[in-house]
Amino acid sequence: MAKVKFKKNDEVVVIAGNYKGKIGRIVTVDHQSSRAIVKDVNIVTKHIKPKQGASGSIKKQEAPIHVSNLAVLVKKATKNSRAEYSKVGYQIDKNGKKTRIIRKTKKEF
Repeated sequence: MAKVKFKKNDEVVVIAGNYKGKIGRIVTVDHQSSRAIVKDVNIVTKHIKPKQGASGSIKKQEAPIHVSNLAVLVKKATKNSRAEYSKVGYQIDKNGKKTRIIRKTKKEF
């Protein structure tokens, strides 16, 4: 089981799979299954059966993505450059406080 280093509202890039290159914000994180739901990425169609007092419907919603397929967005893409992304790491400062860092740049975020 992979350690989930992402938090809600982190801006991430999908780095593997059908949605590779898509950018979005994390809506929820499931630490048990090491999966996260990213806004407007991995949209699936859910068919809801009619029940007594409510009609059936077809609803589109985001499905979870494994955290190994995600990386934190460092810099957005511009006309002249691609988007930069990196994995997340941890660093312990002199006071013993643990902070999240961007592995490529070693900067705190």
